[in-house]
Amino acid sequence: MLTDYIKFAIKRMINGFITILLLIFFVFVLIHAAAPNPAQLARIYAGNPHAPPVEIQQIIKEYGLDEPLYVQFVNYLKDILSGNWGVDPIYKTSELSLLVPKLAISLQIVIPGDILAAILGVLSGAVAASSRGTWKDKTIKGVYIITWASPPFFIAIVLQLVIAYYLNLLPAGQPVNELLTSPPHYTDFPILNALIAGDWTYFISAVRHAILPSLSIAIITFGLFTRVTRATMIDSMESDYTKLALAKGLTRRYVVYRIALRNSLIPVITLIALFFGYSVAGAVLVEDIFDYQGIGYYITQAIENLDYIAVLDFTIIVGIAVIVANFVADLLYGILDPRVKVQ
Repeated sequence: MLTDYIKFAIKRMINGFITILLLIFFVFVLIHAAAPNPAQLARIYAGNPHAPPVEIQQIIKEYGLDEPLYVQFVNYLKDILSGNWGVDPIYKTSELSLLVPKLAISLQIVIPGDILAAILGVLSGAVAASSRGTWKDKTIKGVYIITWASPPFFIAIVLQLVIAYYLNLLPAGQPVNELLTSPPHYTDFPILNALIAGDWTYFISAVRHAILPSLSIAIITFGLFTRVTRATMIDSMESDYTKLALAKGLTRRYVVYRIALRNSLIPVITLIALFFGYSVAGAVLVEDIFDYQGIGYYITQAIENLDYIAVLDFTIIVGIAVIVANFVADLLYGILDPRVKVQ
């Protein structure tokens, strides 16, 4: 069984790598579709639509934009796989060195937000399914429809106004109190750096500043987890194996939460994988409301500054995040349902 699982994991890993290559090819095609002329493409790399001719010629020569397309793609692929994602035209430094720290800051709110959304969605979906047609089911359905239909910025603003300004329970914005000194740089995650360094003042401040953005992401996304969990659990509870379990004398609580719920988790895991990438991309609005200066905040500034390289690299990062999340989901499928291992 372990050998089958390893083969299954290797197969999924190969599929994921091929998908990443296709994603890079898509971004390459997107660049050339937007600017088929080498001079136009050089202006994109320059981050300045009015760049002087001397700078344009220098960029064309540096990036080989006058080479055949297949040569440009091979060079582009080599650069991406080797970690050379271009030079930021605004800050004149490696684009990757700017994106990775910002991505780490965003993950401090995206990962807790997605985990909380999944927990809330699974629990509320299970309660709604086990209480189908009752006031509990209708209440849960009404709450998740309202939250799912609300714009992300609206949820963020409401939480900010109520919890930060009116109740004054949590900070209204920024990743940490700006008066605090940053801990030593062990990783790209400020909260983790503070934890490693034992700087509890900075750690507590950073955690408190991350709560509202994370909660916003969770409230925005938990509704779909609830809906899917409820629907799959209702189907599972009406299946023959749950009826057989009840006929054998097992309690309804055990059948609902240990048998039906477990068999309903596979589509939920799929959603978690998909929504991880969605949350990274969707953090733009949430970060803007809370002035949480992560990848979303950075990309917003990049768009305003015509920093197209940052936007294209961000597209690749989000795509890779979705692919990796789906790879992890595939591995979890094999744990939850052994039949998946041989597929």
